[in-house]
Amino acid sequence: QVQLVESGGGLVQPGGPLRLSCAASGFTFSRHTMNWYRQAPGEERELVATITSAGGTINYADSVKGRFTISRDNAQNTVYLQMNSLKPEDTAVYYCNVDLRIVTGTLSYWGQGTQVTVSS
Repeated sequence: QVQLVESGGGLVQPGGPLRLSCAASGFTFSRHTMNWYRQAPGEERELVATITSAGGTINYADSVKGRFTISRDNAQNTVYLQMNSLKPEDTAVYYCNVDLRIVTGTLSYWGQGTQVTVSS
């Protein structure tokens, strides 16, 4: 079955870096767009970054442009989110996501999430 396992979260000081990883299995990773979302307490889940199957198209939320970098290693079935210049408002649970097409529509899969806390 499809599994997405995030890692790399933690407590970091404002201005610091953090790198998240998402290990994927159960589907043909190299054929699918991968997404990172985040959800802060009391807020809706927000799309942070997207990378297409071969990495040819990448998009970011305006709030993270210039600070976050999404990348992928199709040989390792892993997608990454490098976060630099972190701000307290980046504090959230970060989720890895993939949408898989099926005959009747689309199924959305999520990891368990990894907590990122930016605080001094």
